[in-house]
Amino acid sequence: MPDQEPLMGPGSESERISVELSSRRTGMSFQRTRMSADRTLMSVIRTSLSLIGFGFTIFQVFQKLHDAEVLRSSEAARHFGVALVLLGIAMLVSGIGYHCFFMLGLRRERQAMKAQGLVHAESQFPVSLTLVVALLLLVIGLLAVASMVFHSGPFG
Repeated sequence: MPDQEPLMGPGSESERISVELSSRRTGMSFQRTRMSADRTLMSVIRTSLSLIGFGFTIFQVFQKLHDAEVLRSSEAARHFGVALVLLGIAMLVSGIGYHCFFMLGLRRERQAMKAQGLVHAESQFPVSLTLVVALLLLVIGLLAVASMVFHSGPFG
């Protein structure tokens, strides 16, 4: 049977299938890594939201107690509330920055592997919905801190 192709020789059907499966697994690992980065950003959002929410609530409670003349001074508690909101905003900004840099690096790596023919890269990496939510929360946090510091705005 000299006409028959060897089972595991260079360019054999078995080798092409193996390369194809490996390429697909690598492509799927990029998707899993992307989803993992989204989960990390969701953790940052959750923690930032807690800090912003607690800070704003503490500020509002002590502001209302001061306005009702239950307390003579509530400056320390109000400053603590502002500090928590600012900490939440800072954490959110750093989380968004980290996520963007990581995703840009992942996209570059994926494009390089696509150019080398190691992955198909048929599906696109759309903008992360988690990133959009993080940016919206950042805007809300900035409006909240502006309302607290300048005593005006939508939350005043």
